[in-house]
Amino acid sequence: MGKDSIDQQDLLSRIEDLRGEHETLNNEVDALSENGVVDQLKFARMKKEKLRIKDEIKSLENQMTPDIIA
Repeated sequence: MGKDSIDQQDLLSRIEDLRGEHETLNNEVDALSENGVVDQLKFARMKKEKLRIKDEIKSLENQMTPDIIA
């Protein structure tokens, strides 16, 4: 097993962790929405964090995909 496959496993593991965090935040944001958001600042921060996580997931997925020269 070469270094590349270890790196791929690390990336996959990190992506799965981030997806879990994103899902948890998504559930919390949904719960706040349903309860008539009390703290707008907290709500905005949570949504911003969700976007940051989503961007990081995309970045990691792009690292796993080899560059293809068309």
